Amino acid sequence: MDELDIRILSVLQRNARLSYREIARELKVAVGTVYNRIRRMEEEGIIRGYAPVLDYEKLGFGLTAVIGVKARGRRIVDIEREIAANGRVMLVYDTTGEYDIFVVAKFRNREDMNRFVKWLLSLEGVEKTNTSVAMQVVKEDTRLGLED
Repeated sequence: MDELDIRILSVLQRNARLSYREIARELKVAVGTVYNRIRRMEEEGIIRGYAPVLDYEKLGFGLTAVIGVKARGRRIVDIEREIAANGRVMLVYDTTGEYDIFVVAKFRNREDMNRFVKWLLSLEGVEKTNTSVAMQVVKEDTRLGLED
């Protein structure tokens, strides 16, 4: 990875629909250079896919919860995999501290969230959960500022 790779990734994060030609023009490099570098980063797993940035609230998922999960040590990895496979879940972190796992999930309403939390508590090895509901989304963007 060098400075040009970082610049290409920054452009792609801003708009992944740009053509190689448009990226090359913006970065003042050859189209072949852009193509080869993007292809290499895809092969190396640096670029894992391309997806639109969605407004979840407009799609009916206006409730965001951050859930701490306390679990038994031998089951943590299995529990994390089960949680990650759930369609409401956006992020799963294996953490240190009071909770072993933190989950960020989106829901249509309180009933939807309630079903999810009860499901979580039913998983073998889950001892307790602590759910916090986001009152307002200040920033929600998984893209990282690479050139800052």
